[in-house]
Amino acid sequence: MRSLSEFIENSQDKREVQRAIAVKMLLEGYTHAAIQSILGVSSGFISKWKKAFFTLGVEGLKLGYKGSQGFLNPQQRASIIEWLKTKQKWNLSELEYEIACKYGVVFESKQSYYDLFDAAQISWKKTQAHNPKYDPDLVASKKKKFLGYWKQDVLKLSQES
Repeated sequence: MRSLSEFIENSQDKREVQRAIAVKMLLEGYTHAAIQSILGVSSGFISKWKKAFFTLGVEGLKLGYKGSQGFLNPQQRASIIEWLKTKQKWNLSELEYEIACKYGVVFESKQSYYDLFDAAQISWKKTQAHNPKYDPDLVASKKKKFLGYWKQDVLKLSQES
């Protein structure tokens, strides 16, 4: 019971805590119905984690999934980020080529490359040399309009002083 309480206090994952609380409540004499209404879990949930606890102890309540192994180890990732920081211009296909040649890794998703750009604090979005919506006539007409307003404001201010 003490190991269960320590596990509840020290666990960082909500799912593990919920499992442990369900088992602890069951050991304290709560009925399945009471635990279900308090925690919002099913009777099967309670039975499953009770069995796991009695079979494996606190280890049985822990999450089994540990995540996947990355394709690049931390040193390789740091090396790529440093390489990106030294460049003046960045290109997604160049990054793909660099990683494939150096480490033999080709990511299935472009998001992995975007994450590397982000880690290097580089925007990977394509820029444009000029505004495609730029209309010189419209800009000139707005300048004239605002210049007229500005002149009226200056005249009002000079008359008030």
